[in-house]
Amino acid sequence: MSDKTMSEEHSTRGAYVTGGEFTRDTNYIEDRITRDGAAGPNGEPGWPVEPGRYRLIAARACPWANRSVIVRRLLGLEDVISLGQPGPTHDARSWTFDLDPGGKDPVLGIERLQEAFFRRFPDYPQITLDFSTEWTEFHRPGAPQLYPEHLREEIDQVNKRVFTEVNNGVYRCGFAGSQEAYDAAYARLWTALDWLEERLSSQRYLVGDSITEADVRLFTTLARFDAVYHGHFKCNRNKLSEMPALWGYARDLFQTPGFGDTIDFVQIKQHYYIVHEDINPTQIVPAGPDLSGWLTPHGRESLGGSPFGDGTPPGPVKAGEEVAPGHGAG
Repeated sequence: MSDKTMSEEHSTRGAYVTGGEFTRDTNYIEDRITRDGAAGPNGEPGWPVEPGRYRLIAARACPWANRSVIVRRLLGLEDVISLGQPGPTHDARSWTFDLDPGGKDPVLGIERLQEAFFRRFPDYPQITLDFSTEWTEFHRPGAPQLYPEHLREEIDQVNKRVFTEVNNGVYRCGFAGSQEAYDAAYARLWTALDWLEERLSSQRYLVGDSITEADVRLFTTLARFDAVYHGHFKCNRNKLSEMPALWGYARDLFQTPGFGDTIDFVQIKQHYYIVHEDINPTQIVPAGPDLSGWLTPHGRESLGGSPFGDGTPPGPVKAGEEVAPGHGAG
């Protein structure tokens, strides 16, 4: 079979825009990693916390994976959980390790992430919460409390709205299969973003006086907003940079160690504009926008609070995990 035929066979055309409202596939493998390997609170299969046993596979381009990279770094888990990073593009089968020598992950020895799923290695949506609550023995000194017990109820409430209306809301706009579905998705998204703009006009972080899991989950969508979602997903009432509170908040986090140093804008744009053939059949990647604004002063210190609470910032990015030169905002 020729390369062209193989490419056509595994094209993403028809994989994202299927008509009507976009519905996210939530058929996850829900295994949990817990201190003693006990089952999760809802009976999910449990695996024990064990340094060196697990490898986090997280593409720089993916906002969902980006969360786990940020939390791993904030908590100082780099030396106990290794990191594998697929390239920014993929076909209908799965992400690939095309940036690694020989096109294989150097630890798992696989070419495609789907090979790990076929073996049923655990991957699950609760990973960042488990990093915070189950891996505490291996947190670095000064690691922040990202999911403090006294704020969990509020964090969970904020996370639920942010997920349904913003994290998933931009996809609901981009993958809408009809004008009616798009109009409804657009209205929902901007209702939520206006709520966030108002909320963040008087407080530095989403919940409490320091960074929490809620900020991590919102940040990865905001980091991609002007570069991708505004144009590619038609979320274009205005740019993030035109919303004073949200833009200041996003810059504040971006300039905080552990956040902006995980963002690869080149890979982010390559992923969305090349992979989503349904909405960008030419696969042309735009040259813009100008990203230098991410490094301008944000002035959010005047609202009080401290990024890490009583803790301290993480150290330098681990060698080999740095964002490539020219791929960040600098």
